[in-house]
Order: sequence, then C-alpha cells, then structure tokens
Amino acid sequence: MKALYKAAAAPGLELVDRPEPEPGEHEAKVRVLRTGICGTDLHIESWDAWAANAVAAPLVPGHEFCGEVVAVGPGVQDVRVGDLVSGEGHVVCGTCRNCRAGRRHLCVRPSCIGVNRDGAFAEYVVLPEANTWAHVGLPRTEQALDIAAVFDPFGNAVHTALSFPLVGEDVLITGAGPIGLMAAAVCRHVGARFVVITDVSAPRLELARRMGVDLAVDVSRTAGSDAIARAQRELGMVEGFDVALEMSGHPSALPDIVANLNHGGRIAVLGLPSEQVSVDWAKVVSHMLTIKGVYGREMFETWYAMSALLRSGLDISAVVTDRVPARDWAEAFATARGGAHGKVVLDWTEI
Repeated sequence: MKALYKAAAAPGLELVDRPEPEPGEHEAKVRVLRTGICGTDLHIESWDAWAANAVAAPLVPGHEFCGEVVAVGPGVQDVRVGDLVSGEGHVVCGTCRNCRAGRRHLCVRPSCIGVNRDGAFAEYVVLPEANTWAHVGLPRTEQALDIAAVFDPFGNAVHTALSFPLVGEDVLITGAGPIGLMAAAVCRHVGARFVVITDVSAPRLELARRMGVDLAVDVSRTAGSDAIARAQRELGMVEGFDVALEMSGHPSALPDIVANLNHGGRIAVLGLPSEQVSVDWAKVVSHMLTIKGVYGREMFETWYAMSALLRSGLDISAVVTDRVPARDWAEAFATARGGAHGKVVLDWTEI
C-alpha cells in the first residue's frame, strides 16, 4: 500500500510503499478515504522537540480519518465489512483505575494511533474494534466524508464546549483555529446568548463570522484583554463572560480570559501553551472561577454527542476549507502549517 512514512528520527515524510496491515483479534481493517491534518502531524513532520520526545520512528502518522471497513479479525462482534467508520485515536490499557471505572478518556497508559502505533496516513489502517465509530446513516457524499474524517478534532471541540452548561450564557473562545471554529458552532447551536472568538489571523476571523459568531476580535494590534473588554461593551454586556474556551495555547490567552470573566465563571482549557502561563490566582479565588483541563474526547459519550449534534442540524462543513489529493501531501501540509485556512484533509482515493 501507499503510505506517508516517517522512516527515521529526522524531519520529513515520504510517500512510499509499505506492507499492507492485516487485522488481528478484535481488530478491524479500514480502507482509508480521508484524513485530516492535525497540529500533531505537523510536529511529527518537522520533527521538533515534542516529536523527538514523544514519537518513536519509524512510523506511519495520522490519526484523523474516515474509511470503509474491508476486513475484521477473530472476535469482532459489531463492526461489519462495508461500515463507514472513524476512529478514536487513544487506545486505552483497559486495566488502570480509570479504565476499570469506565473513565477511559483518563487512561494513564494510552497508546495513540499515528503517534505510538502506525496511523492512517496510508491506504489502510488497522485499529481495535473498540476504537471504531460507525457513521450510521451518514451519506457518502464528498462533504460528508470530509466531516467524518475530522471527527477526532470535532470531538475535541464538543468535549471542550460541553464542559459546562451553555444555554443563555455568554461565551468567549480564544483561538479561531479549526477546533475553536467548530466549538463556536457548537456553542451557537446549543443555545449560547453571545459567542465571541479571538485570533490574530484575519482569514480565520472572517471564517468565524461566516460560521455565526457574534463578534470575531483581532487581538494582533490591541492587548487581548482590552480588545475583549471592548467586545463586551459593544454587545451590551455588563458583568463579564460566563464561560470561556481556551483553544489557542498562547501564553496571554488564559490571563486575558480571567480578566474578563463574571464571578463564578468557568474556563475549559484545551490549548497547550508553549511556555509558562502567569495567572491572577487571587482573582481565581476571589471570583470563584473554575478552570478545567480538557484532552481528547470522552469515550464514547462525546462521540454520541457529535453524531446527535449533526443529526439535529449542526453545520460545521465550512471549517473544512481544503481537500487535497494524498499524492500532493506536501502542498497540503504547507497549507495547514500556514495558519490562514480552516481544516485541510487528504483524499486517499487520489494517490
């Protein structure tokens, strides 16, 4: 099969021939149709410090995908050949305290598809049946396949956005990358009053406006805290935001959020900061703020919520701005790295 391959612990990927995997016990083999390009994949391709510490080459990366089941191994019970599926990227140990208690998203020993084991940047991928998610009733249109391919980051958005009640609340989102954009659409869909998003990329802020936010705020020229305070005045808000979703990882984002929250405000943090963050902990205490860290998706409650949201009319199709043939993967990686587009997907039917 053709696969994007990290042959050695060094920058770069190669589109090469690799042995086709076969499913073992309780595993499914999937013919990959689409893959999304994630920030993790960019780290692996460039082989930065994070990748050098977290990834063992050789490896086929890629963890955002959809495809058709073509074979199943012994012991598979529910997945059928022909099913259209996506995959939960965290393969859990099953025996730690959290796994045994049903909190699999908190597993202490996960193995990640495309990071610790071969992933989906290939014509075929094998994964445990327990990690498959069947898209029952989803039409196999080009657009639907694109959305199915980004269920992994969509799950990050849903997990973060639904961390706290949203009906009638004023929501601040820092970071208008693809996950932040999808989170904004979720907040709007489930009944938030005002949804405000911040970023430094004009194209992404414009995309946020098209996806229905009330205000898309450029924080590249004015201090973020001041720009957010100005947004509150523009909307007629008088007591601060009720809920905030930190999606950017920028070290100034969390302090800017804390400065603009109502008493009792709640913050869900998904963005991974690249340096230490200084927070006004006195205000966290005196304003009785809640800060929750979010990683991945709840298995599989978030997946049920994702499918239900789409069936009830949530439209996130605008977030996928580019579909590129897999043979042109380098062009697609450059587009994703540029930061001016939404989600970039590779089409593995064109290699």
